[in-house]
Amino acid sequence: MTRFYDIDAANATLPEVREILTVLAEHRLELIRLRDRLLELRAEDGGGQTGGDDEGGPAGEAPGRHDVAVADEKRLRLRMQGIIDQMQASVARLEELSITLRDIQTGLIDFPALVSGRQVSLCWRLGEGQIEWWHELSEGFGGRRRLSDLA
Repeated sequence: MTRFYDIDAANATLPEVREILTVLAEHRLELIRLRDRLLELRAEDGGGQTGGDDEGGPAGEAPGRHDVAVADEKRLRLRMQGIIDQMQASVARLEELSITLRDIQTGLIDFPALVSGRQVSLCWRLGEGQIEWWHELSEGFGGRRRLSDLA
């Protein structure tokens, strides 16, 4: 069930929301960094193909470069999955609050609100102070208008 916010209630949630969005943005950057490292590892390992002189020898011998790359890739994938899980939990918390996440990179969100019986969105993004913008549901960020226009 959707919760509708008035301006005071939406502003009161901003400390928690700001923290969630900051962490989401940091996780997004970390995920990109890990993805890039994974692609580098694959390139260094010849695209992840098996075979070649750099593989480990019989049991008991030191692992070869390919074996190390496979282990590194596995660690990276596990770390990436952990970050994705944390991001999903953050998005779920926003959904519990009936807040719509529009963009992780900029921390853009919408709070559902009712104005004279019609549903609108109170619009806010990371870095802004209080909520000062709103838009019609059909318009999105490009249709943002000052709250004073609601009066």
